[in-house]
Amino acid sequence: MTRTRSLVIFAVVAAMVISFGCSGSEDEVNTAQGAGDTNADTNADTTNADTTNADTTNSTEPAKQADPLGSGEAVTLAFAGDASFEGLSISVVSNTTGLLSAIAPVMSAADISMVNVETAVGTGGTAVNKQFTFQVPEQALDSLGAAGVDVVTMANNHGMDFGKEGFADTMRVKAEGKMPIIGIGKDDTEAYAPYIKEVNGQRIGIIAANDIYPSSMVTWWTAAPGVPGIASAEEAYQEQLAQAVRDARPTVNTLAVYLHFGTEKETCPNARQKELVDLLISAGADIVVGTHAHRLQGMGYQGDQLVAFGLSNFIFKAPSAVGNTSGVLVVTATGRRIDGYEWKPAQIQNLVPVPLTGAAASAGVQAMDALQSCAGLTPTATGPGFEDPPATKSPPSTKKGT
Repeated sequence: MTRTRSLVIFAVVAAMVISFGCSGSEDEVNTAQGAGDTNADTNADTTNADTTNADTTNSTEPAKQADPLGSGEAVTLAFAGDASFEGLSISVVSNTTGLLSAIAPVMSAADISMVNVETAVGTGGTAVNKQFTFQVPEQALDSLGAAGVDVVTMANNHGMDFGKEGFADTMRVKAEGKMPIIGIGKDDTEAYAPYIKEVNGQRIGIIAANDIYPSSMVTWWTAAPGVPGIASAEEAYQEQLAQAVRDARPTVNTLAVYLHFGTEKETCPNARQKELVDLLISAGADIVVGTHAHRLQGMGYQGDQLVAFGLSNFIFKAPSAVGNTSGVLVVTATGRRIDGYEWKPAQIQNLVPVPLTGAAASAGVQAMDALQSCAGLTPTATGPGFEDPPATKSPPSTKKGT
């Protein structure tokens, strides 16, 4: 169910209003693209101008308004969990209209939708020496896009499953712009760079990073100056992640971080997860979501910020019924203010998510609510709030291109 909250009013001094010169109602910039990638999408809807290949990695352009509510318009963001595509044939993965048709209305209804692609993407390379390795052809990104997914993270413990050669093929796919991919890059600057999209006059930023690495592969999997790899959230690199959040904060109105962290098969977050969430909220994140446990973990407010510790699986071959519990988190935000959130439960059937309805959906929401206590989160915001007339009704829903 959607949560709303009364707001504690405090005075905010607007510092400046800067025009970005955007001609459409939305403008998308994937700052994680490499230098020189300037191919415009000529097929983009004019109401959703796509400049995902623009090279603005080092942009320090401030957000359109210094007011914490930005333009004052609400934006919806949908976050879903792990997509490995394991067990699906190439023909099924490539079925752009059918693979995710059941969940597509949920993903498409949000202004920005995101999942974790927990696999190498492409066809190159050789599987590294680890227990589970995944690789999916690039057509999988087409299927995600057809279902309404706007951006994916590959900052996880499977993004480099097929070694450096396989990762080079993944970077080729990224450079071709089939789908904005964050959390990986040709170096650390690109890997930690945010995806940015403007919706309803609000600049939304998302950063992704991984806290789970094969122990023997941490160094060569982690992006560094001049070294391709994954954005790391591990302790040795967490300050670099926090700095990326600090750097992005003044350039956007709403800032989210998507992490790969936690302990597998656990339904309560561990101390490390809570430590990272505290760090990132202190650095300026408004929303922190994550995956890796292959189980649902609690979601709710930490102060004024929205946290979801575990979104479980999305497109996944799970060996148990609990592993097939899935869903989509939809967050409504007006600038820095989180107006509310809604858990839309689903069940994985034939390896793909199918939304629950009726009594089953209600039970799914109640099950998620029950996880809130051990996560240390609350159903309503408990912070000082942000300036706006008191809310008296549920936040309005928004859709792409409106």
